[in-house]
Amino acid sequence: MRGLRADLHTHTVASGHGFSTVGEMAASAAIVGLDLIAIADHGPGCPGGAHPYHFWNLKVLPSVLGGVRILKGIEANIMAEDGSLDLPEELLRMLDFVSVGFHPECGFDDGDVDRNTRALLGVLANPLVDAITHPGNDKYPVHLAPVVEAAVRHNVILELNAHSFDPLSSRAGSEAREREFAAAAFAAGAPLAIGSDAHFHLHVGRFEHALAIAEELGIGPDDLVNRDADTVLAFLTNRRERPRLHVGGEW
Repeated sequence: MRGLRADLHTHTVASGHGFSTVGEMAASAAIVGLDLIAIADHGPGCPGGAHPYHFWNLKVLPSVLGGVRILKGIEANIMAEDGSLDLPEELLRMLDFVSVGFHPECGFDDGDVDRNTRALLGVLANPLVDAITHPGNDKYPVHLAPVVEAAVRHNVILELNAHSFDPLSSRAGSEAREREFAAAAFAAGAPLAIGSDAHFHLHVGRFEHALAIAEELGIGPDDLVNRDADTVLAFLTNRRERPRLHVGGEW
């Protein structure tokens, strides 16, 4: 499979356990041939996550840095069974990209599959949510069929998380379930993307493990939202208005 040109899941120092700046992430993205990255730092509900002011002030970042389009986003945390997130709606609405995932110490560490599923279905119904990260994480099990159906109905991306296939990942052991989610999402016609989940700039755009799985499943680049910047931007702007998408200009 030819290379993908966009990475919708990257973290900076603002996540609390990331180790690179926005500038370093963009420079590495340019080196490996990406034309878009989403800066999706962890929301305030995650241990060490960024303060709400961080997301409010993302307007100071350029929209294009060194030739790389920068989406100013979040990986928000699910905080309650109704799908409530850890950032207010007025701030989520300002962001270019809103991804959501389960994370430790946010109230879902007991592994209750029914409760997790209800929460994730609530998230998928939120019109401000663009993507679900690492849905196959076996530490937070969910029922696959209703989640995939809801992703199709609400046109929300389900991620095939490349880092989940790294043996050093905190999600090692989730490979089979991540693969099941990708296969089911592809069969059902849900939007799909591969994300690096990079927490260090040299990991941006590292999709190798997930690309191999995608090829085995018959998923090609044209089946992925993150094949290039134009495809990502078209998908996002068709879903809703992005008031700050071009704020910050080009640097």
